[in-house]
Amino acid sequence: MHELSIAQNVLEIISEQCIKSGHTKIDSVNLRIGRASGIMPDALFFAFNAIKTDSLAAEALLNIEEVPVTGLCNDCSHSFIVQEEYILNCPVCKGSSFQITSGRELDIIDMEVS
Repeated sequence: MHELSIAQNVLEIISEQCIKSGHTKIDSVNLRIGRASGIMPDALFFAFNAIKTDSLAAEALLNIEEVPVTGLCNDCSHSFIVQEEYILNCPVCKGSSFQITSGRELDIIDMEVS
């Protein structure tokens, strides 16, 4: 489960930023995760809650915003949005040549500290 190592990295990053800003407690953290990133939000949520004990984020809430997969078809030039994790063809023309423009994100958006 690579979500555990991702949760550890997120916890390390937010803890460092909290200390740098002179705070002692993380109240919440907001993440944006793309559906094509390969990260399972439920598993990341579970892992984060399991490892946050005895840290600055011991009582922190983890909020995850899922980003749908968007793409641009090279054949028909249409932009599209899909809810699936994987795209096999353009939903408009069924062409197989496209670029994924979003959906692979893993971003720490912000956090609340005290």
